[in-house]
Amino acid sequence: MSESLKSSLHPLIVSLSDVIIKTWQSLSPEHYNLPEEFGYIEGKLEGERLLIENFCFQNPQFRKMHLELAKVGTGLDILHCVMFPNVQYNLPMFGCDIVTGKGGVSAAIVDLSPINGLPAAYIEKLSSLKNIEFSQPRDLPEWGNIFSPYCLFVRPSNSQEEQLFLERVTDYLKIHCAQSQQSEPTNLSQSELNKIAQEYYCSRQKENDKTRRILEKAFGTDWAHKYMNMVLFDLPS
Repeated sequence: MSESLKSSLHPLIVSLSDVIIKTWQSLSPEHYNLPEEFGYIEGKLEGERLLIENFCFQNPQFRKMHLELAKVGTGLDILHCVMFPNVQYNLPMFGCDIVTGKGGVSAAIVDLSPINGLPAAYIEKLSSLKNIEFSQPRDLPEWGNIFSPYCLFVRPSNSQEEQLFLERVTDYLKIHCAQSQQSEPTNLSQSELNKIAQEYYCSRQKENDKTRRILEKAFGTDWAHKYMNMVLFDLPS
């Protein structure tokens, strides 16, 4: 991560990005080759500088582990993370997003979204986690039927709630990574079902118009379309 970008991001985003990368290291990942134009990106959005940095890895269980960090001027910081399973494995989709503005963290979401149902081992582990209460829970978007009952979507109101969110994301990551290492490849017909379900997940995520509008304003419609479909939510081959 470029130190200039890292040092300017909200502390919660910096802390969580460190946790994500450190946790991924337990999976013996290899680098995933993004098109060169999408690694580090600079642009302008309504006169303010826009920076995007992407980190991508892969291993046998995950076709892509993607972390995106972005900054718009001095008023908007973004963390976006998705772990895309290889369709040969019956694994959920880990996803996490944080958006911060001048007023603090406006949105923080994490989930292990089911692909053809959440495996029983995940339900057991997630159900055993200590319940956490946040003062400002948020409603899921209209396209949010892809999320699980364990989805956490909140606006942390202070540093204590930010720490609680960080701890809960860490819990989900540890459960996910441990379960992935115990997972065995499935049969061809189930792999095809997993592929269809992952395509549906990606199609619903692409309905997030806020992300698309920011990218279109900064880089144009064609570039935004490529970025949404090649970087953020590419489909399994």
